Amino acid sequence: MPELVYPPVIATAKTLFRVLDLRLTVDGDHHVPRTGGAVLASNHVSYLDFIFCGYGAHPSRRLVRFMAKHDVFAHKVSGPLMRGMKHIPVNRAAGVGSYNTAVEALRRGEVVGVFPEATISRSFTVKELKSGAARMAQAAEVPLVPVALWGTQRLWTKGRPKTLTRRHTPITILLGEPMDPAAYPDANTMTAELKTRLTALVDRAQQEYPDKPAGPDDSWWQPAHLGGTAPTPQEAAELDRRPRRSTAS
Repeated sequence: MPELVYPPVIATAKTLFRVLDLRLTVDGDHHVPRTGGAVLASNHVSYLDFIFCGYGAHPSRRLVRFMAKHDVFAHKVSGPLMRGMKHIPVNRAAGVGSYNTAVEALRRGEVVGVFPEATISRSFTVKELKSGAARMAQAAEVPLVPVALWGTQRLWTKGRPKTLTRRHTPITILLGEPMDPAAYPDANTMTAELKTRLTALVDRAQQEYPDKPAGPDDSWWQPAHLGGTAPTPQEAAELDRRPRRSTAS
């Protein structure tokens, strides 16, 4: 079936990147296989991460099918786009169906994108990972590619106002070496190694990032261990435990 929605969405995104003069750095894109199934497992610091994770696969001419909350598919604007791009809805009340759909897509040779932290990390460090990405890679016998994103939180993240028109923002996309699921005895072992690799990639992205906070009022996007005012992992966990408000934060 021809791709009628995804290509124009990509073209629109690239145009916006140029208009905003986003300073995109992509390294390791050759790790995305040009054919066959693969899982891209990314850290999660922004509501826009799926756009930039997908961008990292574009040099290999791959379209990434992301697993996303069912609510996004129910929205009158985003829903038709998500379905048109063949992304995979995740209903937490019926997660087995979403998992099986993803595995089937991988076996057909699709690239599936996953955020194994399951939610945005308020601390901008790698949270504990769910094992679904590893389990899918092992079930479909496809490689798992770790992906680190950095800078996307400055455009739109949890608990901060949107700054979607922010110009000249550096965005870093690092793709690590593929992980062979056959090399791990079980999904938990593979997930532990994925966290180690993701953490190393995110640390590298943070250390090499060309911008630094302009002052105390601008240090919210920098993690606490690097001197920023983002919540520590413990503080972030406490914020995540608080009851959700009726409006998005």
